[in-house]
Amino acid sequence: MGELKRIEVIDVPVPQGTNVILGHTHFIKSIEDLYEALVTSSTSIKFGVAFNEASGERLVRSDGNDADLIKLAEEVALKIGAGHTFIVYLKNAWPINVLNAIKNTQEVCRIYTATANPVQVLVGETEQGRGVVGVVDGYSVIGVEDEEHKKRRREFLRMIGYKR
Repeated sequence: MGELKRIEVIDVPVPQGTNVILGHTHFIKSIEDLYEALVTSSTSIKFGVAFNEASGERLVRSDGNDADLIKLAEEVALKIGAGHTFIVYLKNAWPINVLNAIKNTQEVCRIYTATANPVQVLVGETEQGRGVVGVVDGYSVIGVEDEEHKKRRREFLRMIGYKR
C-alpha cells in the first residue's frame, strides 16, 4: 500500500497583469487542445500553457503565443511536478473569458483555481509520484461585507464592464 511521504507547498508566481489557471487533465493531446481553446477565445490574448505528462517520456509539454509566459508556465509546471497537471498564464484576458472553453476541452478533468491572487499549491508526494492535494488562492477571509462593501462591489463590476 502506498504511503504519503510529505506535503510540499509550492508558491506560484503571479506577475502583475497576469492571471493563472491551474487544472488537471489526462492525455498528451491536452496541450494542443488547450492551445486551441485559448487562442480562439480572443484576438488579443497572450498566454503560455504547460502540461505535465504522467507516463511515457514524462516531460513538461508547452505551447502558447508569448515566449515569457510559456517559459514561466514550464518552470512552474516542473516545480509542481504532479502528473497531468496543467498551468496557464494569461495576459490581455481574464479567466472568465476562457474558463468555459478550457472546461469544455475533452481531456480536462478539473480546474483547481483561476486567479490573479497569490497562489500556493499543496503537493503530496508518494513513492509513485506527486499529486495536487489542494490550492491556497489569495488570503483568508476577515469578515462579512456591509452595505458600503456591497455598493463598492456593484460599482466595480459596472466599472470594468461586467454588469450594466
